[in-house]
Amino acid sequence: MRTASEASIVRSILRYLNSLDGCRAIKTHGGPLRGGEPDIYAVKDGQFYAFEVKRPGGKPTKLQAATLDQWRAAGAVTAVVTSVDEVKEVLGE
Repeated sequence: MRTASEASIVRSILRYLNSLDGCRAIKTHGGPLRGGEPDIYAVKDGQFYAFEVKRPGGKPTKLQAATLDQWRAAGAVTAVVTSVDEVKEVLGE
């Protein structure tokens, strides 16, 4: 069985998050000035979330992990996720 691409996982997560009441989510786009930023930013019921999306078995780079730590230190809920089900767990759904 073929594993879903990271892009398709991101699309599924965005579709799910934006279907929830009180939630808004966007895909971030990297570049030379934004390296390491999480794939998805979301706010649900006033809480900020930063999700790094990976294929199953994937790990964040050191820069991505450090960036998630910075967001967490600022009060965000952060997670490395591989599916909509994992996002649901983070949200307590």
